[in-house]
Amino acid sequence: MRFKATLTRLIDSPIQLLILLAGLQLIVSLLTSGFALSFDESIWQYIGRNWFRHGLTPYEGGVDNKSPYIFAIYGLSDRLFGVNYWFPRIFATLFESFGVYFVYRIGKHLGGKGAGLFALSLYGLSLLWKSTDGKWVSVTETYEVCFLLASIWRFLSAHRPKDYLVSGILASLGIAFRISGLFPFIALLLASFRKGAKPGLALVGGTLVGASASIAILLLAGIHPTEMIQFGLTENFGAGSTTDHSLLWRLENFADKFFYSELILFYPLLIAYGLYKKKLDLFWSWLIWVFVGIHLTGIYDRAHLKEILPPLSLMGGWALAESIRRFKLAERKVLLWVWILFFPKLIEPAVSAKNGLAAARKDANLSCDPPFTQPNDGERKRLGQWIESVTPDRERVLVAGFGAQVQAYSERRSPTIYFNATQTRVAEKVFQRQVLAQEPDLILVPRFPEYSRDVDPMLRNFIDSLVLRDYGLDSCQFGYSVYRRRAP
Repeated sequence: MRFKATLTRLIDSPIQLLILLAGLQLIVSLLTSGFALSFDESIWQYIGRNWFRHGLTPYEGGVDNKSPYIFAIYGLSDRLFGVNYWFPRIFATLFESFGVYFVYRIGKHLGGKGAGLFALSLYGLSLLWKSTDGKWVSVTETYEVCFLLASIWRFLSAHRPKDYLVSGILASLGIAFRISGLFPFIALLLASFRKGAKPGLALVGGTLVGASASIAILLLAGIHPTEMIQFGLTENFGAGSTTDHSLLWRLENFADKFFYSELILFYPLLIAYGLYKKKLDLFWSWLIWVFVGIHLTGIYDRAHLKEILPPLSLMGGWALAESIRRFKLAERKVLLWVWILFFPKLIEPAVSAKNGLAAARKDANLSCDPPFTQPNDGERKRLGQWIESVTPDRERVLVAGFGAQVQAYSERRSPTIYFNATQTRVAEKVFQRQVLAQEPDLILVPRFPEYSRDVDPMLRNFIDSLVLRDYGLDSCQFGYSVYRRRAP
């Protein structure tokens, strides 16, 4: 009876549910990936460090197709605590929790407290799934979605033109973190003009104010908007880009994300919402536009699903509340079943702890004999730390292939802004030119087969010829051949 009473108090309190969900997110995110920066986090850490520590603004100090705002978060993290993985994830969890709170407020506004609690639970739990990259919280989607949810809440609760202006400013912040925020913004824009010309124009005005402020900040930081367009947008398309995949690859990944994942749990609720509402409203529009954005990108990355979870959760929360009202169901029992069905499979922390301990004990030379094995995140971290211990700060280090984690933990600069394999034709030419202009002191070349499989032969042949001409083998560490430049 005491357990039942405690559970009843818990599920009746949005604040306690928020705290519980935030705690689960911290467990999932902090006890993963070998207790090291992930691949993407390492890219942002490296660029952010070069910005805050060396004054090399994006994209002068490294190239990735993300907003400078995410680099700034990792640069701040490095300035405060050095190379670490925990601060960005805790900081992002705070923003994610704000997003969950706004989902509750929107749900409550639409269908009462019950709808709010259901929406909060659906959203908070689905964010933790493996199929939505639950362990990776410190991503641009987290900040984008948080600001857009705040914008939509302000829009729905607006009473004066000033409220719509604020909604537009908040939306612009979400778009500044991730350009795909434009798609849910379209839904919001259409809904604002359906309310009248004044709300629509006020929303547009707020968005322009926010966008102008972002551009001014970037210009003051020394980042030109054309660089953001080049590196954040145009390099995402074309041969060798991140979106360069076959139709079959796209279909397989679409099916994997939308039909062979936990996302299918939302579909009955979505059908119920359609049957009850019987009209195209803001939430249908929001869902459709986000789906269009994900489809146009065509990568179907797990983290992209974070953008579609809010409308699904709000529609599902309202449908559950409406079903309870119509069929006289017990709200607390239904909420308990939601938690049972949507609760994530929390095996990642245990697996990560095992892998982390194995990486800490592993001999660095163990991967240097056939069959060569690709190092895990913890081993890449150790390799980077080894480089940091055997090289002075002024030396340049080139890690061939996808070696962002090694580069980040080495705390050494690459000779090129394309420090991690970017395989567009333009990037390859710039890479070769910059490496030849300032040859690195160390070059690390992977021995494991994934390097030959995933990296363009042109890049591999260039590095091999450079090594053959000017470098000698120094050692082998965690499956990488380490070459040092010969004295002239």
